Amino acid sequence: MAGPYSLDLRVRVVAAVTAGLSCRAAAAKFAVGVATVVRWAKRHRETGSPAALPMGGKRPFVLAPERDWVLARVVEQPDLTLQALTAELVERGVIVSSYGVWHFLKREGFSFKKKPARRRARPPRGGTAAHAMAEVSGPA
Repeated sequence: MAGPYSLDLRVRVVAAVTAGLSCRAAAAKFAVGVATVVRWAKRHRETGSPAALPMGGKRPFVLAPERDWVLARVVEQPDLTLQALTAELVERGVIVSSYGVWHFLKREGFSFKKKPARRRARPPRGGTAAHAMAEVSGPA
């Protein structure tokens, strides 16, 4: 997304409109859209400045109020899946997606790494196959 026009341009356009130039003429003179000039003039009349409104910003997490519970739950049961944790949150009345839970936990410093016990049974890239069981030589 593009950024806002400079404040210098906004001030010059609004000054031209205030001096009596029509919005269409000001738009043509400064090579901006007519609707843009109308909005800037309106904002100047209402607030006293044609400055752009703030863009973007930091949105709070939906899980922020549940932070302590979520972190305690993950520490209590570290092998809990994102889907299971999302389902528990829904039972608690918090509507959140699995991505939202993952993003929150990532921000808190948790990561979901594959464990060695979860590796494939197949040998990687054509190596020798793993043996099913070692044979026992004698009665158990």
